[in-house]
Amino acid sequence: MARERWQARWLLAAPHRLGFFAAACLLACSALWWLAWMLSRHALGIAWFWAVSPGLAHGLWFAFGFMPLFFTGFVFTAGPKWLRLPPVDARSLAPAVASMVAGWGLFVAGVHMQPLLAALALVVVAMGWTAILRRLARLLGASTVGDRSHLRVILGAGGVGALALLASAACLVAGREDAARAAVQAGLWGFIAPVFVAAAHRLVPFFGDLASPRLAAWWPQWLLWTLIGLCAARWPFALADLWWWPQSAAWRALQMSVDGSGALLVVTLCWRWARLQGLRTRMVTMLYIGFAWLGLCFALSALSQALLWASQGTRALGLAAPHAFTMGFLGSTMLAMTTRVASGQAGRSLAADRPAWALFLVLQLAVLLRIGAALWPAVEPALLIVAALAWSGAVGGWALRYGAWFGRPRFDGRPG
Repeated sequence: MARERWQARWLLAAPHRLGFFAAACLLACSALWWLAWMLSRHALGIAWFWAVSPGLAHGLWFAFGFMPLFFTGFVFTAGPKWLRLPPVDARSLAPAVASMVAGWGLFVAGVHMQPLLAALALVVVAMGWTAILRRLARLLGASTVGDRSHLRVILGAGGVGALALLASAACLVAGREDAARAAVQAGLWGFIAPVFVAAAHRLVPFFGDLASPRLAAWWPQWLLWTLIGLCAARWPFALADLWWWPQSAAWRALQMSVDGSGALLVVTLCWRWARLQGLRTRMVTMLYIGFAWLGLCFALSALSQALLWASQGTRALGLAAPHAFTMGFLGSTMLAMTTRVASGQAGRSLAADRPAWALFLVLQLAVLLRIGAALWPAVEPALLIVAALAWSGAVGGWALRYGAWFGRPRFDGRPG
C-alpha cells in the first residue's frame, strides 16, 4: 500500500517531529549558505557584503541555530518519559519554535545588511528559546522522580545559552565583535557541550557504572560532572586566545594539562568501551566515533599549545581542535542520536540502516577534510570547498530523508 503524502499537520503530532524538522531545515540551509560563500570566495572570486564578519556570523548560526531546535525535539520526547509525566503536546511548543526559525531567517538578512537587524534577530531567537526553557522548568517542577539531574543540567545549560544569545545581540549593537565571539564561546562550552554530555550520559549505557564501577559506587555521577567540567574549562582558554597575547608559559602549561587530562580520560573510556562492549552495531559505532572525536579535540588542543610553547607563538594547529569538537563530536553525536530517536518514533528499527550509515560516513569525511584544511594551509581553499560540499551532502541528505518521515504517519501505523 502506498504511503500517505507529506502533510505539515503531522509535524504537530509529536515534539520530535516539530523540533527535528525545524532544526533539519535550518541545518541544511546553514550548510548551503556556507557552501555558497566558500564557492564564491575561493572558486569564483566573488565578494559578498558582510555587515557582520563572516567568522562571527558562522559561529553564531552554527552554534545557536539548529542545535536548540534539536534539543527541543529531543527533550520534550525523552524528558516526559524520564520524569514519568504525560507526553507534551507539540502544538504548545509551536510558537516558540516558529520564533526561533523566524529569528534565524532575519539573522541571515542582518549579517549581510545591518548589524542592528542581526542583533534584533538574536533577541527574537532568545525569546523563543526562553519560552522553551520555561516549559521545561514546569515539567521539572511537576515531576516527583528522584533523579532529575540530567534535565536540570540541560535546563541550566539552556539558561547559559539564552544569556549568550542576548549578550551577542548587545555586543553587535555596541559594535564589539570581539566580545560577541566571547559570548559564542560561552554558549558553545557552557550550553551546547553540557547538553550533549548530559544526553549521552543518560542514553548511552556505557556512560553508567561500566565506565568505572568502583568510582561510580562512591560518586555515581562522576563522569557526567567531570566531562562537563572539562568542557567548561575550555571557555577561559578560548577567552585567552581572543584577548591575551602572548600568553605566559604557565598558562599554556595549565591548558596542556587540562586538555591532556581530557584526552587521556576519553581515550581510556573509548578503550574500555571497545574492550567490554565492542562495536556490535552501526548505531553503537556512530556513538563511539562521536565520543572519540571529543578525545581528539582535547588532544589536538593540547598539541597546539605545545607547538605554540615550543615555537614561541609562531606555530599552532589553527582551527583543527575547534572543528574536531563542533563537526566531529557534536555533529557525529547529533546525527547518531537524532537518527536513533527519529527511527524509533517512526516505528522503524533503532539500528542504523545503510542510508543512515552512508550519511554518517560522509559527515566523517567532511570533518577530516576540515581538520586537514587547518593543518595544511597550502591547500586550505580546496579542502574547505570539498569539506563544505561533504558537510552539505551529509546534513542535507539527513534533512531530506528524515524530514520526509516527520510529515507522514508512523511506518507501523501507530499514532505519534
